[in-house]
Amino acid sequence: MATHNPTLEYLTTAKIGEKGQLTVPKQFREDLGLGSGAPFAVLRLGDGLILLPEQQRFELLCQHVSSRLTAAGVTSGSLLATLPEARNRVFVRRYGKDASNKRSQRSPRPDRKK
Repeated sequence: MATHNPTLEYLTTAKIGEKGQLTVPKQFREDLGLGSGAPFAVLRLGDGLILLPEQQRFELLCQHVSSRLTAAGVTSGSLLATLPEARNRVFVRRYGKDASNKRSQRSPRPDRKK
């Protein structure tokens, strides 16, 4: 798995193929835990490009959100307690009706034979 090391170092050169594809050397794919089809964010920095594995970007975002929630005194329990109401608001916005009533209106499912 990748380690979050903030140092910048030159690793290698690579060539862009006929179809515009860039091959990440095997050693670095293994070091970063990247499989075939791994998504990357492509960032432009002046005349250069930065390739950032999306998984790492997602992990950094999660760390940032977690630290902000912790600083605000929000616990995981209090956050989880808000999910049913938040889901219902999204459902109402999307479908125009209350999701909490939908379950109670459904007929019970018949028992399935194993």
